Amino acid sequence: MQTVKALRRVTKPLQWVRSVSYGRSFSALPNYSAADADIEDQVLVEGKAKSRAAILNSPSSLNALSTPMVGRLKRLYESWEENPAISFVLMKGSGKTFCSGADVLPLYHSINEGDTEESKLFFDNLYKFVYLQGTYLKPNIAIMDGVTMGCGGGVSIPGMFRVATDKTVLAHPEVQIGFHPDAGASYYLSRLPGYLGEYLALTGQKLNGVEMIACGLATHYCLNARLPLIEERIGKLLTDDPAVIEDSLAQYGDLVYPDSSSVLHKIEMIDKYFGLDTVEEIIEAMENEAANSCNEWCKKTLKQIKEASPLSLKITLQSIREGRFQTLDQCLTREYRISICGVSKTVSGDFCEGIRARLVDKDFAPKWDPPRLEDVSKDMVDCYFSPAIELDDSDSELKLPTAQREPYF
Repeated sequence: MQTVKALRRVTKPLQWVRSVSYGRSFSALPNYSAADADIEDQVLVEGKAKSRAAILNSPSSLNALSTPMVGRLKRLYESWEENPAISFVLMKGSGKTFCSGADVLPLYHSINEGDTEESKLFFDNLYKFVYLQGTYLKPNIAIMDGVTMGCGGGVSIPGMFRVATDKTVLAHPEVQIGFHPDAGASYYLSRLPGYLGEYLALTGQKLNGVEMIACGLATHYCLNARLPLIEERIGKLLTDDPAVIEDSLAQYGDLVYPDSSSVLHKIEMIDKYFGLDTVEEIIEAMENEAANSCNEWCKKTLKQIKEASPLSLKITLQSIREGRFQTLDQCLTREYRISICGVSKTVSGDFCEGIRARLVDKDFAPKWDPPRLEDVSKDMVDCYFSPAIELDDSDSELKLPTAQREPYF
């Protein structure tokens, strides 16, 4: 394993794809009605001389994102981008968590009541915000200190600067609840070294901050104890120059190395198995290895895979594989189709069943439908990838402003 430096690479300059209009006046905050007071408490704003910070502040849900929270984030970032008095923006979480993913319980209850519109609105807002992050015209920073799961990665990793710490834990455990890694995950996971992305997506295995630096998911690393120093330094900046911001973030960085137990030291084994064409082939090859050599890593990995929804495993593998050859907007469009098909229960109710088993009844005994990989047909999987226009539901397609905004990530 090569030495991993605190600053892995020099971030490319912003590609200015359109001029910013100043046709109206902007304050530090968009205008909100009194009904938004609770949401303002869940996404706080911190203002500095030339920057703004959005602070996820829902500790009871580990800063999980709700529909109103995502909507507020999107409005804030749009306002800040067009405000000439603001040079760069930042996102962080309050407490010991950055973002634990989506707040799925409200979606679960609305789906079970026959209402999928709330879910559609959530995913529409979320994916549009991810695209906004990936095409942002000003330097944007995410401080991923603490738990960063699911779409917590989606609202941070597509941005320009991603700071990981010794407290960072990144994971994509969506297949364990009958879902799929979304919010741009099929884009950035598919671009990891070798077949590491397939491994992380199919197992839900965690990465720490050092490992995120090593594989390129983070751009900077520092100890949690030094974060106040970094925030104080960048809070005094009066520039929108990415190079200056990058140097400031690196000022308190640390030289770090993945330890001997890191999964990154198993990249050859990961490529050997997770580079195979199908989930069935991956499992069969690992079972043979475990039987012949008593490989404990293979046994642990097999256990993780077999706990997941069989349908989600096949959908996820195909999604990551397609993501290798697609742009960010194409990945988000495909992920939206998969998500809407999942919440609509067109093929299976695994999403709700997974939430029930892990978060509602907490019996951790989901009854997957279909229950076995061999029962998952190609037609079932294909349904999740079919454009809505083919399903006579063209209004359900994700519409992104691709003509005006081009991602740089």
